[in-house]
Amino acid sequence: MENPKVSIIMGVLNGKDRILTAVDSIKEQTFEDWELIICDDGSTDGTFELLLDIAEKDQRIKPIKNQVNLGLARTLNHCLEVSKGEYIARMDDDDYSYPDRLAIQVDFLNKHPEYDIVCSAIDIFDGEKVLYKKKPISVTPEIADFLWGSCFEHPATIFRASKLREVNGYRFAKETRRAEDYDLFMRMYAAGMRGYNIEKPLLRYYVNVQAMKKRKFKYRLDEVIVRYKGFKNLGLFPKGYLYVLKPLIVSLIPKKILLKLQRNKYQQFVN
Repeated sequence: MENPKVSIIMGVLNGKDRILTAVDSIKEQTFEDWELIICDDGSTDGTFELLLDIAEKDQRIKPIKNQVNLGLARTLNHCLEVSKGEYIARMDDDDYSYPDRLAIQVDFLNKHPEYDIVCSAIDIFDGEKVLYKKKPISVTPEIADFLWGSCFEHPATIFRASKLREVNGYRFAKETRRAEDYDLFMRMYAAGMRGYNIEKPLLRYYVNVQAMKKRKFKYRLDEVIVRYKGFKNLGLFPKGYLYVLKPLIVSLIPKKILLKLQRNKYQQFVN
């Protein structure tokens, strides 16, 4: 397939035991004009060998490899370098795209040239059951909506490839190691691009509850920096100063209470 319509980009690190579900969800898509580029970011558990085996059975799957661990931003840029699709779709190695995801999002971008990003609501999944449905902050996010947080769910997003390259893809820096998506979306909006959120869940998003409870404080500090730089580019100051420190404030809330607040916040949107 020389020029697929969609290039799905995915990074993986030691994902041998979880990646098959994600890959199978792409192979089961009703929309079939795609390539899946999976970059192994220095795995030591045999992940790359598994990817090579998978690729032998479906030539649309294209494994590539970083010789050392580079982090998600550089890994996704590596995928972007070899991609050939008109549209770039994101996918994580522990999530599941519903069968009509690509068909719906491609159809939307084909019909709406005024949008450069299309995302969707997601189902939050703990490995056993769907905990709740998470709808977006806004269907058509405006610049001010980024004060609250990222307006799009990264692994459920599709971009116009030309627009993603226009902003040089993902920015890799110390502060973007856990906020590369938030940083990207704000840079795209600062460049005049806009996005849309489909209200139907198109992806099942895996949440490791125990990992959330152990989230390191340094990543909260990183997000403060990402917010400051992003808000500055978007012209959100002086109002933005009230929101820059939000990650630090959130970190003071006990994790059990935070998880309950998040669940209650989004359950009110369940149809």
